[in-house]
Amino acid sequence: MDELLQEIRKCTVCEKFLPFLPRPILQASVSSKILIIGQAPGQKVNESGIPWDDQSGNELRRWLGVGKEQFYNEDLFALVPMGFCYPGKGKSGDLPPRVECAPLWHEKVLSQMKDIKLILLIGQYAQKHYLGEKSRSTITENVKGYNEFLPLYLPLVHPSPRNKIWQKKNPWFELTVVPKLQEIIINTIG
Repeated sequence: MDELLQEIRKCTVCEKFLPFLPRPILQASVSSKILIIGQAPGQKVNESGIPWDDQSGNELRRWLGVGKEQFYNEDLFALVPMGFCYPGKGKSGDLPPRVECAPLWHEKVLSQMKDIKLILLIGQYAQKHYLGEKSRSTITENVKGYNEFLPLYLPLVHPSPRNKIWQKKNPWFELTVVPKLQEIIINTIG
């Protein structure tokens, strides 16, 4: 796994499409229990080099009911985005994750993690990729029907501050999904 992670961190496949030099950001171990598949690092994460080191990460950790010490323990959590590098800004937020990363690297990383008990699919790109035909037409429908994807997958809306409006429109998320998520996390990592 260490050699694979070094190889990924040296990847320059999509360099010509990125606003900065490639900086693949991920965390994984052969012992990881929970895999979090997000979109792509934001600009702040690109600068720090630490996955989920931003407001979205703070909200995600709140949903999970864990602190930074647990979250950044690679034996507990693997953090593998759909795109490993910051893709740049678009008209309404960051650009989508680069399409090269997941087909090139995900299977190689996942094949080495034999202890994964739960895969959190955060946002539309992860959900479409991993749920395939089972993915519903909207993220809201995927998240609302999370029980159908368990025990392996649990789809989540992105924890970005931009999604506070979504959370206010969908109070069931905080009332039903977050407690169930925290229960699963406690049962998985202790």
